Amino acid sequence: MTWTQAGPSVLPRIHLLIVDQQRTFRDALAIRLRAEPDLVVAAEAQSTESARRVLAGRSTDVILLDAELPEDSSVAFCAEMTRRAPPPRVVLVSAASEAQRIVAAVRAGAAAWVRKDESIDHLLLVIRCVVRGETWLPPAELGQVLRVLIDDQDARRGRDELLAALTPRERDVLFYLLEGAGCKEVAVRLRLSPNTVRSHLNSLMAKFEVHSTLELVALTRPRLEALREDRQLYAPVMSPGAGPSRPSRTGRDPVPARRRDPAGVVEEAAAGAAEGLVPGATRALPYGTAGPRRPSQSE
Repeated sequence: MTWTQAGPSVLPRIHLLIVDQQRTFRDALAIRLRAEPDLVVAAEAQSTESARRVLAGRSTDVILLDAELPEDSSVAFCAEMTRRAPPPRVVLVSAASEAQRIVAAVRAGAAAWVRKDESIDHLLLVIRCVVRGETWLPPAELGQVLRVLIDDQDARRGRDELLAALTPRERDVLFYLLEGAGCKEVAVRLRLSPNTVRSHLNSLMAKFEVHSTLELVALTRPRLEALREDRQLYAPVMSPGAGPSRPSRTGRDPVPARRRDPAGVVEEAAAGAAEGLVPGATRALPYGTAGPRRPSQSE
């Protein structure tokens, strides 16, 4: 806000950007807002693209944003704007007020939601409230909004409990699916058979009550990404039953624990060797298992 002399007192001036695809509504609103001594309509835009151009190198106090912009771009634009420094206060202006849409806007950083059929005096009140740091939601929808938030919180808590109840191998499979790996690649990375991986996948889908891998990943992605750092996803992975490095029987250097082969190069070479495709390569055997005896020159 900037300060200006208006009569006998000094009033803060609130700079506004109006973003609305309906030119008639946008122009009429701008004319009415300019009649207020403490408001400055700095610019108007009909789309998020033109709004970005207007705001290049500039800032504004409040953005009046059309909630019905094409391709559901309003919420994404709201989130983008509220990450700016300093962040503007975003007021979503809509022809309707469904609880789910209001919740999505609030999560994107919106300060208020106002219906277009509300009076201009009501909109002026909301603008001045949000500049003071307040948040305003439609009273008629507030109960439904709270119910949606509570239900979402319960759903997240339920997913967290399901994640905590997964077996270590199911969590491994789930993290690799999050990375975009398919069943065959997961099998290679975890040194499991494809059938075993599919069995874990079916178990996961049953536990989360979904019917596809895509649904499973979409449902668990937010929580899994939050846990990524704690899990240290890229740490070495050992085969089941394999312990840390231990001295060899010959007294030479310790045998290192088996590490993950992200590209699958070692596994592919081993598999190829078994079929005689890679000369000189030998299939890796479990530690402590004797390999085939190589004939000596005397034989």
